[in-house]
This record gives sequence, structure tokens and C-alpha cells, in this order.
Amino acid sequence: MRSFMGRDILSLKEFERSEFLRIFEVAQRLEPIARDRRNSDMLKHKTLVTAFYQPSTRTRLSHEAAMHRLGGHVTGFSDAKMTRAGDYYQESIKDTVKMLEFYGDVIAMRHFQKGAPQEAAKWSSVPVINGGDGWGEHPTQILTDLYTVLRERGRIDGLRWLALGDMRMRTMHSLGYALTQFDCPVTFVGPPANALFPTSPDMRMPEEYKADFRQYGLNFNEAEHVEQAIATADVILVEPVIQADYSQSRQEAPKERPLTPVNFKITRELLMSKAKSDMVLLHSLPRMDEIPPDVDITRWSRYWQEAFYGVVLKMGLFALVLGAVE
Repeated sequence: MRSFMGRDILSLKEFERSEFLRIFEVAQRLEPIARDRRNSDMLKHKTLVTAFYQPSTRTRLSHEAAMHRLGGHVTGFSDAKMTRAGDYYQESIKDTVKMLEFYGDVIAMRHFQKGAPQEAAKWSSVPVINGGDGWGEHPTQILTDLYTVLRERGRIDGLRWLALGDMRMRTMHSLGYALTQFDCPVTFVGPPANALFPTSPDMRMPEEYKADFRQYGLNFNEAEHVEQAIATADVILVEPVIQADYSQSRQEAPKERPLTPVNFKITRELLMSKAKSDMVLLHSLPRMDEIPPDVDITRWSRYWQEAFYGVVLKMGLFALVLGAVE
């Protein structure tokens, strides 16, 4: 297994099974710190720089909270428009990162351009962690999802996944790559073109990713309706189908938005009539109407627990990348 010290976390495509398990092992060891709402001094001499060119609630704050829990420091920006990268000068990623590497010991980046964190890593002397890049990948979110399943179900292998929503989403791509390392069949359910409204894009899994998944041995299939796969699912990961264009830095909501069609929604009635009693329901959030609020207090929902596990997972990741744990 490769050392994590000083390593960029950009994609799950090349992650080995042992590397997933090592991150989860270290995260679980550090979990009591976060559960007891206290801070340690493990990374008291380290600083995280957050470079978020796109809006974020959970990803940015969970990275920052993880660093604080380990006694480290945080600086950075959450709105590129307030930096020279987002104003008149449109400063390049190279020029920005060549400055940021002197301000901290690790950089967490979210960007609307696919591949931007990879570009940043080319110029940075400190590790870069991908917090989501356009329609590319979102490795830390899927690491969080897998860790949540491990802690809630006690295992990952042998569980059947259902991925529901817009398959162009970066989380879905990282999920596919991650599950190649586990015994986990997955069904992708995404709307075809024009399914939501006359000009809606094709939200099924892009062919380039399906080709990769086949090459890496992922056991997957596709379905058109959630009811076709929910009865056998042990884990359901949901993303919206009514959402922003992730290739833009920011997009305001239109005055009128369509509603999520029933075949891409998880309702309480559907869960009670079709789902396994011990199924785990995940959502990276934010949500629209694909999971109504009355699902929140059912025994299936785990998206609030994900928020906690996201901090813990990133604590483990920082401890490894910054060399506090080998």
C-alpha cells in the first residue's frame, strides 16, 4: 500500500482496497474525539487552506471542522468572486495555488471546472484534496458514504447499492470507482433526455464512466424506475435530478422549477411498502423534493449521521496525508 503522507486525494479511480480500509481504520480510531465534541493537538502545527470556487455547506465546513478537531488551523476562501481568481484579473489556477502553498500545509479545493484540482496539484508543493470538480469526481463524499455504511451496517462487502438521481454528478462517478474495490453490485437509475421537461439533458450514467467501470470490473446495471431495484437494495444513495449546472461557479434558481418525477423519488410510502427493513438511505445534500421531509425520521435515513461521519472521515484523511499517522 502506498503511503498517504504528502499525497494528493484527487480521484478514487486508482484507489486500492487496502487504502480505503486504512482510511476507515484511522477514522474510526479518531472518532471518539469528534463524538465527545472535543479537540486534540494531533495537528496543532498544521494549517488547512480551503479554496472553494463553488458554493458549499457540508464539504467545506466538514473539512474545516476536521482540522479544528485535530488542533489545526484553517484559512482560505469560500467565494471565488471575492478573490483575484473571480474578479477582473481571473487569476489562473497555477498562480493562485503557487501562493496558497505558502499559506498552509494542505489545500482542499472545490471547483466548477472538471480537472481543476488535478491542475492545482501539478503546481502545489503541498497535498491537494478534491472537494468536487464540476461534473468530475467527489472522492471525499464517497469516502464519507462508505464509512457511514461501514459504521451503520458493520460491513461494506456483500451489500447491494442503488444509486438514484443525476448520473452526471461527480458523486456517482466516484461511487462507481469506489465500488470496484468491494463486493457490491450497484444499479444506476437516472433520467434519460427529455424525461423531466422537453429540453432536459440525458442524466443517465455517461458512456465514458461505464466503459471505465467495465474495465475495472464493477458489477453494475441500469434501471428506469426506482421501484425496479429498491426491494433488493441494502444501500440507496440519492442525488437530485432538479439541480444546478455544476460546470458553473454559481447558478441562481429559476422562478419556476419542475418537480421530481415519481420514479426518481424516495417517499415514505415507497420505503414502507418496498424497502428492506435494514436498508440505509444516504443523500450527500442539498436536496430538492426527491426525499420529502417526512422520510427524515424513518429508520432508513442516515443523511444526518453522514454529516458527523464526514468530519470523522476527514480527520482520518488529514492525519494520514499530513503524516501524523503512517
